[in-house]
Amino acid sequence: MNAAPLSRSNAVAFLALIATTFGANHIAARIAFDNGAGVGLAVILRSGLCAIFLVGLVLILKSATTVAPTVRPWLAAAGALVAFQSLCIYSAVARIPVALALLVFNLFPVLFMLINWALGGARPRNAALAMIGVILFGLILVLNVPSALAGAPWTPTFAAGVAFGLGAAVSFAAVLWITERKLNAIAGATRTLALQAIVFAVVGLLAATGALPESAMAFPREAKGWWAIALVAVIYGTAFSTLFVLMPRLDMARNAPALNVEPVATLFMGWAILGQTLQSIQWLGAAIVVSAIIGLSTLKK
Repeated sequence: MNAAPLSRSNAVAFLALIATTFGANHIAARIAFDNGAGVGLAVILRSGLCAIFLVGLVLILKSATTVAPTVRPWLAAAGALVAFQSLCIYSAVARIPVALALLVFNLFPVLFMLINWALGGARPRNAALAMIGVILFGLILVLNVPSALAGAPWTPTFAAGVAFGLGAAVSFAAVLWITERKLNAIAGATRTLALQAIVFAVVGLLAATGALPESAMAFPREAKGWWAIALVAVIYGTAFSTLFVLMPRLDMARNAPALNVEPVATLFMGWAILGQTLQSIQWLGAAIVVSAIIGLSTLKK
């Protein structure tokens, strides 16, 4: 017998906690990167530990592990895209304030909607298109584009961080499209395990062949960096696996907007732990982006 669904208040509180936990994962990653750890090393450790968690989950749930031959290329493509997205988001986190990196990445619901439309899906409603416009306006404020146009140009590091954040958003939107259209027949735990295993293999292969810069696999300089990168793996693996286990009880169609707490929580954690501050115009833009994304995700289909 399936466990009873959680009450809406408990489900929302749990999802908000999970979102905050994912934000803490990125804060820990930034501490590790500031201590010399490479982004590739973080992805390999994170995906490897998460895969171990998921092996246990597959065994507990007795999930089917077979994948139809026609679906395997799509699964491989999705895994490769998740690997790219993981490298991109950590590269963004390493270069710009963590909250800004996550706000740029959180464009993925908008990009998924547009990709789905471009590939033959339903046209977004006018209300959704209007909300997209609000999100883009808020992002202009978050990235402080007015100051750049007034003569305070972005540094190359900041521009690279924004570009990596956009790369992560685009690739994750593509993963969502593939998952929804091509991989929905695979058992959830098996699919997620396969994706994490592919991420581990892809990034490991890139590192072994020299396709990644040497710095991507650098070790932290001090014990502090090792503790931080260990937290990255443990926090992500625990949060991801816990979310998957309880997902059937969370009424995600109704309560998923609570996950948009992540960039908000990260704003405060970045300020309290990393000393990262934003200008007033950026705080305003962040509020607009998060509010509009929540509004977009709660629109009725």
